[in-house]
Amino acid sequence: MKRVLFSGRAKHDYLSDALTLLSGWTREGEEIRRTLVLDDTQHAALTERVKVVADALRLRPEISRRADRTQIRVGHGDGEPLTEGEVLLAARIEDAVRAVTQP
Repeated sequence: MKRVLFSGRAKHDYLSDALTLLSGWTREGEEIRRTLVLDDTQHAALTERVKVVADALRLRPEISRRADRTQIRVGHGDGEPLTEGEVLLAARIEDAVRAVTQP
């Protein structure tokens, strides 16, 4: 499967626009991050849901836990540009967050 990289002004603008719709995500270089306050059960449920989506997209987000905070990082951090798939993954993670945090 070929990885589609978004380079060029129009595609960069598209990704920037898409990222603005993802509330709570911050961009640091070519990575996007989200920190959530979750209990252990919510963290476990979110991690499982993210794994399923990430596997389908063939991506590897980094999910870590410190105290009551779950941090998610998507991207490379090595200068590689964000891809459409990574932004899509972040949107799917938001869906999973809603699913595990709503009563």
